[in-house]
Amino acid sequence: MTIQQLEYIVALNKYRHFVTASKECGVTQPTLSMMIQKLENELDVSIFDRSKHPVEPTEVGLRIINQAEATLRELKKVKQVVIDETESLSGPLNIGVIPTLSPYLIPQFIKEFKTNYPEIQLTISEMNTETLIQALKRESVDMFIAATPLEEEEFFEIPLYYEKFLAYFSKDHPLRDIPLSATNLPQENLWILEEGHCLRDQIFNFCQRSLPYNHTFEAGSIDTLVRIVDMNGGYSVIPELHMDFLREEQQINVREINDPPAIREISIVIKNNFIKEKMINAVADSIKSIIPNHMLDERLKKFSIKLL
Repeated sequence: MTIQQLEYIVALNKYRHFVTASKECGVTQPTLSMMIQKLENELDVSIFDRSKHPVEPTEVGLRIINQAEATLRELKKVKQVVIDETESLSGPLNIGVIPTLSPYLIPQFIKEFKTNYPEIQLTISEMNTETLIQALKRESVDMFIAATPLEEEEFFEIPLYYEKFLAYFSKDHPLRDIPLSATNLPQENLWILEEGHCLRDQIFNFCQRSLPYNHTFEAGSIDTLVRIVDMNGGYSVIPELHMDFLREEQQINVREINDPPAIREISIVIKNNFIKEKMINAVADSIKSIIPNHMLDERLKKFSIKLL
Protein backbone atom coordinates (compact mmCIF):
# COMPACT_ATOMS: atom_id res chain seq x y z
CA MET A 1 0.00 0.00 0.00
CA THR A 2 1.40 3.41 -0.99
CA ILE A 3 0.46 7.03 -0.47
CA GLN A 4 -0.13 7.31 -4.21
CA GLN A 5 -2.66 4.50 -4.11
CA LEU A 6 -4.53 6.25 -1.30
CA GLU A 7 -4.56 9.46 -3.36
CA TYR A 8 -5.87 7.55 -6.38
CA ILE A 9 -8.84 5.98 -4.58
CA VAL A 10 -9.74 9.32 -2.96
CA ALA A 11 -9.63 11.03 -6.37
CA LEU A 12 -11.71 8.32 -8.04
CA ASN A 13 -14.30 8.55 -5.28
CA LYS A 14 -14.43 12.34 -5.72
CA TYR A 15 -14.83 12.36 -9.50
CA ARG A 16 -16.41 8.90 -10.05
CA HIS A 17 -14.69 8.79 -13.44
CA PHE A 18 -11.35 7.13 -14.21
CA VAL A 19 -10.20 9.60 -16.86
CA THR A 20 -11.05 12.70 -14.77
CA ALA A 21 -9.44 11.21 -11.66
CA SER A 22 -6.28 10.28 -13.55
CA LYS A 23 -5.95 13.82 -14.94
CA GLU A 24 -6.36 15.22 -11.43
CA CYS A 25 -3.62 12.89 -10.18
CA GLY A 26 -1.30 13.63 -13.11
CA VAL A 27 -1.11 10.04 -14.39
CA THR A 28 -2.57 8.11 -17.28
CA GLN A 29 -5.89 6.36 -16.91
CA PRO A 30 -4.34 2.86 -17.27
CA THR A 31 -1.79 3.67 -14.54
CA LEU A 32 -4.45 4.86 -12.11
CA SER A 33 -6.66 1.85 -12.87
CA MET A 34 -3.76 -0.59 -12.47
CA MET A 35 -2.60 0.92 -9.14
CA ILE A 36 -6.12 0.79 -7.69
CA GLN A 37 -6.46 -2.81 -8.86
CA LYS A 38 -3.16 -3.68 -7.14
CA LEU A 39 -4.44 -2.16 -3.90
CA GLU A 40 -7.66 -4.15 -4.17
CA ASN A 41 -5.66 -7.34 -4.75
CA GLU A 42 -3.44 -6.58 -1.75
CA LEU A 43 -6.44 -6.01 0.51
CA ASP A 44 -8.45 -8.81 -1.12
CA VAL A 45 -11.57 -6.60 -1.42
CA SER A 46 -13.27 -4.59 -4.16
CA ILE A 47 -13.03 -0.91 -3.33
CA PHE A 48 -15.10 0.17 -6.35
CA ASP A 49 -18.06 -1.34 -8.17
CA ARG A 50 -17.02 -0.93 -11.79
CA SER A 51 -20.36 -2.19 -13.08
CA LYS A 52 -21.98 1.08 -12.00
CA HIS A 53 -21.91 4.16 -14.23
CA PRO A 54 -20.56 6.37 -12.87
CA VAL A 55 -18.33 4.08 -10.83
CA GLU A 56 -19.25 3.83 -7.12
CA PRO A 57 -17.39 2.65 -4.03
CA THR A 58 -18.52 -0.59 -2.42
CA GLU A 59 -19.67 -0.54 1.19
CA VAL A 60 -16.28 -1.67 2.47
CA GLY A 61 -14.61 0.51 -0.15
CA LEU A 62 -16.23 3.63 1.24
CA ARG A 63 -14.86 2.81 4.70
CA ILE A 64 -11.39 2.34 3.19
CA ILE A 65 -11.67 5.64 1.32
CA ASN A 66 -12.74 7.49 4.49
CA GLN A 67 -9.69 6.12 6.28
CA ALA A 68 -7.48 7.03 3.32
CA GLU A 69 -8.75 10.63 3.46
CA ALA A 70 -7.99 10.79 7.19
CA THR A 71 -4.51 9.37 6.60
CA LEU A 72 -3.74 11.86 3.84
CA ARG A 73 -4.90 14.73 6.07
CA GLU A 74 -2.52 13.63 8.81
CA LEU A 75 0.35 13.39 6.32
CA LYS A 76 -0.36 16.94 5.19
CA LYS A 77 -0.16 18.06 8.81
CA VAL A 78 3.31 16.57 9.13
CA LYS A 79 4.45 18.48 6.05
CA GLN A 80 2.85 21.68 7.30
CA VAL A 81 4.68 21.45 10.64
CA VAL A 82 7.96 21.42 8.73
CA ILE A 83 6.88 24.31 6.50
CA ASP A 84 5.74 26.39 9.48
CA GLU A 85 9.10 25.92 11.16
CA THR A 86 11.36 26.44 8.17
CA GLU A 87 9.65 28.78 5.68
CA SER A 88 8.30 32.30 5.68
CA LEU A 89 4.64 32.90 4.89
CA SER A 90 4.05 32.91 1.15
CA GLY A 91 1.72 31.63 -1.54
CA PRO A 92 -1.95 32.26 -2.34
CA LEU A 93 -4.64 32.92 0.28
CA ASN A 94 -8.33 33.20 -0.64
CA ILE A 95 -10.56 34.74 2.04
CA GLY A 96 -14.32 35.23 1.96
CA VAL A 97 -16.22 37.85 3.96
CA ILE A 98 -19.89 38.72 4.43
CA PRO A 99 -21.06 42.11 3.08
CA THR A 100 -22.03 43.52 6.50
CA LEU A 101 -18.40 43.20 7.64
CA SER A 102 -16.53 44.34 4.53
CA PRO A 103 -16.73 48.14 4.99
CA TYR A 104 -15.34 47.95 8.52
CA LEU A 105 -12.65 45.29 8.04
CA ILE A 106 -11.41 44.97 4.50
CA PRO A 107 -9.85 48.36 3.59
CA GLN A 108 -7.65 48.44 6.70
CA PHE A 109 -7.13 44.67 6.66
CA ILE A 110 -5.64 44.79 3.15
CA LYS A 111 -3.26 47.57 4.20
CA GLU A 112 -2.12 45.74 7.36
CA PHE A 113 -1.81 42.35 5.70
CA LYS A 114 0.12 43.54 2.65
CA THR A 115 2.54 45.45 4.86
CA ASN A 116 3.26 42.53 7.20
CA TYR A 117 2.98 39.59 4.78
CA PRO A 118 4.10 40.83 1.35
CA GLU A 119 4.86 37.32 0.04
CA ILE A 120 1.23 36.17 0.35
CA GLN A 121 -0.96 36.61 -2.72
CA LEU A 122 -4.19 37.75 -1.06
CA THR A 123 -7.61 37.43 -2.70
CA ILE A 124 -10.75 38.58 -0.88
CA SER A 125 -14.30 37.79 -2.05
CA GLU A 126 -17.49 39.28 -0.66
CA MET A 127 -20.42 36.83 -0.50
CA ASN A 128 -23.44 36.14 1.65
CA THR A 129 -23.13 33.48 4.34
CA GLU A 130 -24.79 30.61 2.47
CA THR A 131 -22.58 31.19 -0.60
CA LEU A 132 -19.49 31.27 1.62
CA ILE A 133 -20.47 27.97 3.25
CA GLN A 134 -20.68 26.30 -0.14
CA ALA A 135 -17.44 27.93 -1.30
CA LEU A 136 -15.56 26.62 1.73
CA LYS A 137 -16.98 23.14 1.25
CA ARG A 138 -15.71 23.23 -2.36
CA GLU A 139 -12.44 24.75 -1.08
CA SER A 140 -12.69 27.67 -3.50
CA VAL A 141 -11.91 29.83 -0.45
CA ASP A 142 -9.42 28.88 2.28
CA MET A 143 -11.41 30.51 5.06
CA PHE A 144 -14.07 33.13 5.59
CA ILE A 145 -15.09 35.74 8.15
CA ALA A 146 -18.74 35.79 9.19
CA ALA A 147 -21.23 35.92 12.02
CA THR A 148 -21.39 32.64 13.92
CA PRO A 149 -22.39 30.04 15.05
CA LEU A 150 -23.15 28.28 11.77
CA GLU A 151 -23.61 24.70 13.04
CA GLU A 152 -21.67 23.11 10.18
CA GLU A 153 -20.08 19.84 11.35
CA GLU A 154 -17.11 19.98 8.96
CA PHE A 155 -16.20 23.56 9.94
CA PHE A 156 -14.20 24.99 12.83
CA GLU A 157 -15.10 28.47 14.08
CA ILE A 158 -12.53 30.73 15.76
CA PRO A 159 -14.21 33.71 17.50
CA LEU A 160 -12.51 37.03 16.79
CA TYR A 161 -14.73 39.69 18.35
CA TYR A 162 -18.23 40.49 19.58
CA GLU A 163 -20.15 43.40 18.10
CA LYS A 164 -23.19 45.14 19.52
CA PHE A 165 -26.20 46.06 17.44
CA LEU A 166 -27.41 49.64 17.77
CA ALA A 167 -30.75 51.21 16.89
CA TYR A 168 -30.60 54.11 14.43
CA PHE A 169 -33.70 56.34 14.58
CA SER A 170 -34.92 59.21 12.48
CA LYS A 171 -34.45 62.49 14.35
CA ASP A 172 -38.17 62.92 14.98
CA HIS A 173 -39.05 59.30 15.84
CA PRO A 174 -41.46 59.42 18.84
CA LEU A 175 -39.95 56.33 20.49
CA ARG A 176 -36.27 56.96 20.00
CA ASP A 177 -35.65 57.95 23.64
CA ILE A 178 -37.35 54.99 25.34
CA PRO A 179 -35.08 52.36 26.97
CA LEU A 180 -34.45 49.61 24.40
CA SER A 181 -33.84 45.91 24.82
CA ALA A 182 -33.63 43.03 22.35
CA THR A 183 -37.22 42.20 23.23
CA ASN A 184 -38.99 45.58 23.09
CA LEU A 185 -37.86 47.19 19.82
CA PRO A 186 -40.58 49.34 18.25
CA GLN A 187 -43.17 47.39 16.29
CA GLU A 188 -43.46 49.71 13.31
CA ASN A 189 -41.29 51.17 10.54
CA LEU A 190 -38.22 48.93 10.80
CA TRP A 191 -36.09 49.13 7.67
CA ILE A 192 -34.05 45.99 7.02
CA LEU A 193 -31.50 44.45 4.68
CA GLU A 194 -32.67 42.37 1.75
CA GLU A 195 -32.94 38.59 2.05
CA GLY A 196 -29.65 36.70 1.97
CA HIS A 197 -27.88 38.96 4.46
CA CYS A 198 -27.09 37.31 7.78
CA LEU A 199 -27.67 40.63 9.58
CA ARG A 200 -31.33 40.49 8.53
CA ASP A 201 -31.69 37.05 10.10
CA GLN A 202 -29.87 38.14 13.25
CA ILE A 203 -32.23 41.09 13.69
CA PHE A 204 -35.26 38.84 13.70
CA ASN A 205 -33.53 36.22 15.85
CA PHE A 206 -32.64 38.59 18.66
CA CYS A 207 -36.08 40.20 18.53
CA GLN A 208 -37.50 36.74 19.30
CA ARG A 209 -40.67 37.57 17.43
CA SER A 210 -41.91 38.56 14.02
CA LEU A 211 -41.73 42.31 13.54
CA PRO A 212 -43.76 44.12 10.91
CA TYR A 213 -41.45 46.15 8.71
CA ASN A 214 -41.56 48.33 5.64
CA HIS A 215 -41.95 46.26 2.50
CA THR A 216 -41.45 49.26 0.22
CA PHE A 217 -37.70 48.68 0.03
CA GLU A 218 -35.25 46.22 1.52
CA ALA A 219 -31.77 47.73 1.31
CA GLY A 220 -28.54 46.07 0.23
CA SER A 221 -26.20 48.01 2.53
CA ILE A 222 -26.12 49.62 5.97
CA ASP A 223 -25.29 53.01 4.42
CA THR A 224 -28.47 52.83 2.35
CA LEU A 225 -30.54 51.92 5.41
CA VAL A 226 -29.24 54.95 7.28
CA ARG A 227 -30.06 57.28 4.39
CA ILE A 228 -33.56 55.79 4.09
CA VAL A 229 -34.20 56.42 7.78
CA ASP A 230 -32.91 60.00 7.51
CA MET A 231 -35.22 60.79 4.60
CA ASN A 232 -38.27 58.62 5.32
CA GLY A 233 -38.47 58.20 9.08
CA GLY A 234 -38.64 54.99 11.06
CA TYR A 235 -35.53 53.22 12.28
CA SER A 236 -33.04 50.49 11.51
CA VAL A 237 -30.52 48.31 13.32
CA ILE A 238 -26.82 48.82 12.57
CA PRO A 239 -23.55 47.18 13.70
CA GLU A 240 -21.46 48.94 16.34
CA LEU A 241 -18.53 49.52 13.96
CA HIS A 242 -20.78 51.54 11.65
CA MET A 243 -20.69 54.40 14.19
CA ASP A 244 -17.42 55.61 12.66
CA PHE A 245 -19.21 55.98 9.30
CA LEU A 246 -21.86 58.32 10.69
CA ARG A 247 -21.62 62.08 10.66
CA GLU A 248 -21.74 63.87 14.01
CA GLU A 249 -25.35 64.94 13.48
CA GLN A 250 -26.28 61.33 12.69
CA GLN A 251 -24.56 59.85 15.73
CA ILE A 252 -27.03 61.58 18.06
CA ASN A 253 -29.77 59.41 16.50
CA VAL A 254 -28.13 56.17 17.71
CA ARG A 255 -29.44 54.35 20.77
CA GLU A 256 -27.99 51.34 22.56
CA ILE A 257 -29.95 48.11 22.93
CA ASN A 258 -29.60 46.78 26.50
CA ASP A 259 -31.04 44.31 29.02
CA PRO A 260 -30.50 42.08 27.16
CA PRO A 261 -28.15 43.59 24.59
CA ALA A 262 -28.11 42.42 20.99
CA ILE A 263 -24.66 41.11 20.03
CA ARG A 264 -23.21 39.14 17.13
CA GLU A 265 -20.14 36.91 17.29
CA ILE A 266 -17.68 37.34 14.41
CA SER A 267 -15.36 34.42 13.64
CA ILE A 268 -12.86 33.04 11.19
CA VAL A 269 -14.38 29.87 9.73
CA ILE A 270 -12.17 27.07 8.36
CA LYS A 271 -12.63 23.43 7.47
CA ASN A 272 -11.75 20.94 10.19
CA ASN A 273 -8.77 19.74 8.15
CA PHE A 274 -7.20 23.20 7.72
CA ILE A 275 -3.58 22.98 8.85
CA LYS A 276 -1.87 26.28 7.99
CA GLU A 277 -1.47 27.58 11.52
CA LYS A 278 0.83 30.47 10.68
CA MET A 279 -1.51 31.62 7.93
CA ILE A 280 -4.59 31.76 10.14
CA ASN A 281 -2.64 33.59 12.85
CA ALA A 282 -1.53 36.12 10.23
CA VAL A 283 -5.18 36.79 9.41
CA ALA A 284 -6.23 36.92 13.08
CA ASP A 285 -3.35 39.25 14.03
CA SER A 286 -4.25 41.63 11.21
CA ILE A 287 -7.86 41.78 12.40
CA LYS A 288 -6.74 42.28 16.02
CA SER A 289 -4.91 45.42 14.91
CA ILE A 290 -8.15 46.85 13.46
CA ILE A 291 -10.86 45.97 16.00
CA PRO A 292 -11.15 47.96 19.25
CA ASN A 293 -9.66 46.02 22.16
CA HIS A 294 -12.89 45.90 24.19
CA MET A 295 -14.61 43.97 21.39
CA LEU A 296 -11.95 41.27 20.95
CA ASP A 297 -12.44 37.72 22.18
CA GLU A 298 -10.55 37.34 25.46
CA ARG A 299 -8.73 34.19 24.28
CA LEU A 300 -7.57 35.96 21.13
CA LYS A 301 -6.06 38.74 23.24
CA LYS A 302 -3.92 36.29 25.22
CA PHE A 303 -3.10 33.35 22.96
CA SER A 304 -2.15 32.52 19.40
CA ILE A 305 -4.35 30.08 17.50
CA LYS A 306 -3.30 26.42 17.71
CA LEU A 307 -4.64 23.96 15.15
CA LEU A 308 -2.54 20.84 15.67
